[in-house]
Amino acid sequence: MNPIPGSDPILDCAAAAAFEQERFGGDETKEWPAMCVAGEALATAILADLRVAGVNPTQSGRVLVLVGKGHNGGDAMLAAVRFLAETNWSIEVGFVYGQNRLRPLTETAWRELQPVRGSRGERVRAVRLDAVTGSYLAVVDGVFGFQYRPPLTGPAFAWLAAANRVEAELKCAVDLASGLNEPGAFQADAIYATGIFKGPLIERAGVSRLRYLDLGFFPEQTEGDVRVLTPRVLDPLRKLRAVDSDKRSYGQLAVIGGSRSYPGAVAMAVAAALQSGVGNVSAFVPESLAPAFAARWPEAMWMGCPETEDGGIAMEAGLMIRRRLSRATALLIGPGLGREPETLALVADLIRESSIPLVLDADALQAELVELGEAPRIVTPHQGEFERVSPRLPTNDESTVTVLKGPVTKISAAGPTYYGIHGGPVLARGGSGDMLAGLIGGRLAVDPSDLVTAAAQGVVWHGMAAQRVAQNRGETAVRATAILEELNPVVRA
Repeated sequence: MNPIPGSDPILDCAAAAAFEQERFGGDETKEWPAMCVAGEALATAILADLRVAGVNPTQSGRVLVLVGKGHNGGDAMLAAVRFLAETNWSIEVGFVYGQNRLRPLTETAWRELQPVRGSRGERVRAVRLDAVTGSYLAVVDGVFGFQYRPPLTGPAFAWLAAANRVEAELKCAVDLASGLNEPGAFQADAIYATGIFKGPLIERAGVSRLRYLDLGFFPEQTEGDVRVLTPRVLDPLRKLRAVDSDKRSYGQLAVIGGSRSYPGAVAMAVAAALQSGVGNVSAFVPESLAPAFAARWPEAMWMGCPETEDGGIAMEAGLMIRRRLSRATALLIGPGLGREPETLALVADLIRESSIPLVLDADALQAELVELGEAPRIVTPHQGEFERVSPRLPTNDESTVTVLKGPVTKISAAGPTYYGIHGGPVLARGGSGDMLAGLIGGRLAVDPSDLVTAAAQGVVWHGMAAQRVAQNRGETAVRATAILEELNPVVRA
């Protein structure tokens, strides 16, 4: 199965080395332009993450750059060149193996950064190990790349220990954290994969923020069974729509969810779906919720359903729902649904009978539900839900796509496995998963034939919007629904 557009292969370290040898062949006239582009991309990414931490370019402070022998240190120093141009920060460079051990292009990068006359010269200096003390705005690890071989000893162990001890708003690494998972390894808050996303980074999921700096190394459809999703997966959303299209051209999503106990979840799912590009959204909710929701989101068609005594959707709503599903192109079930036996029995019948693709989320992720019927489906569990339902999920089945949510989101189906790395801790709050389900449901309704692309677009869009929230507002004092306000800027960027 061909990979979806907007994804790049994830390579192990040996394959990454072979790729670079084939691409550059050790030719420095080819490597230097790539290093310059990598340095610019690295600086942009570090500045963005420092904004999340509340660091202002106009404030004073120090940045420590650790440089080994190779090109990772060159990337880091070229990023620091931009810091000098755009900030008031001073740069301290620690040469772990000394300046006389630098590879030629890394030496060239140092010449770009090293002191010159004027204010810039006063802001750059090489430092000894014993000067690595106090606090920094950022510590940038450019000691080892993917060619690192254990054990971690000697000068590298001492410099990394010092870097781990000092305080910093952001500790980050180029390509891989030096030392990987060994004792004494660099403890990175963020890791920036320059040009190639390396396999060991997946093992860092939940430990570091992972960023892929796409340098354009891979043309579309480059083969690879394990892949990282890029913002390019959203390119179809940025194109002009056909002049003769109408709302029917973009599908209709039906949403079944909500209960008196959990009214907000379905509202957030519908709110996100309304911004997904789908032509119509119909929402089936308990009748006591419909009026308030219709007043808040009039673009959706809110269908008030008979309720159980506890406020869930009653079995008698089945006939009304079935009549109105005839025009739907995708069906999202679960946000705020609750677990009343009567409601789940109704949902079981609807899943069993469905002829349109499904998104099963939240309370619909029950072991007795996920395997019912023959309709293609996307399931969106977090780790706890996955452990509950995974024994009932088919493997290597084109009709089932699993979106396993986490610090790194894994999309599994027949064919390649995809990893979504956008988002971050700002998503660690109630409601973010409901909006992801709404986005995935909406994209599936637009094109019901492509479950994997719908899942991938939802994951990347949701994650990139969350990153914008964090950069603009921080990660703490924000509401989950702030993601909705950033969906448009993501596709307009």
